[in-house]
Amino acid sequence: MTLKFYFHPLASYCHKVLIALYEHAIAFDPIIVDLGDERSSAELRVLWPVAKFPVLRDEARSCTVAESTIIIEYLDAYYPVGAPFVPPNGDLAWQTRMWDRFYDLYVHEPMQRIVGDRLRPTGHKDPFGLEQAVAQLARSYAMIEKRMQSSIWATGEAFTLADCAAAPALFYANTIVPLGIEHPNTRAYLERLMTRPSYARVLEEAQPYFGLFPMERKPQISRPVRAANQ
Repeated sequence: MTLKFYFHPLASYCHKVLIALYEHAIAFDPIIVDLGDERSSAELRVLWPVAKFPVLRDEARSCTVAESTIIIEYLDAYYPVGAPFVPPNGDLAWQTRMWDRFYDLYVHEPMQRIVGDRLRPTGHKDPFGLEQAVAQLARSYAMIEKRMQSSIWATGEAFTLADCAAAPALFYANTIVPLGIEHPNTRAYLERLMTRPSYARVLEEAQPYFGLFPMERKPQISRPVRAANQ
């Protein structure tokens, strides 16, 4: 198959790319990688010695593409199907990229810092870093709540790159620092993301691995609606 996708079903940044692949029913060869297993990760390490996923290998174009945002923009450029994930309109384009960065840097990143702290052994915790991460999530939640008062998706009425970023960021953040009653718009947005066929499929495939993630509470996931086949 032309496209090979190196990922793990639990990894949040891999979710971001899987959403895009499923949204447009782009055919690909899924290669699940266990970074803790040398044999499992050997092929990935040859392609991308940084040994981080997601990574997309396009055999037809002899290209190795890394980083979730870049992979989705690559799909827009070379495997266009339907509406692009980054709109061609100038204002919508920069807004989409800005909110993509917002969800990666100010929701995803502090969420991962909290998770990382929970996984540290006793005596190696970072209370100050944890406090900073929780405070950043609170600020981000407030910003999302205000924005989603008048938006269906991250940048308006169209599902974009920014929503691909928002889905796993908010999903995992909500399992460790739950959205409160003061976040009704954000909770409704997360529900729309989780029940969108592309992300519902990603979550269904991730469920067997949720026990590996230090969640504050188990997520309530509705029976997913299947997206188009790969």
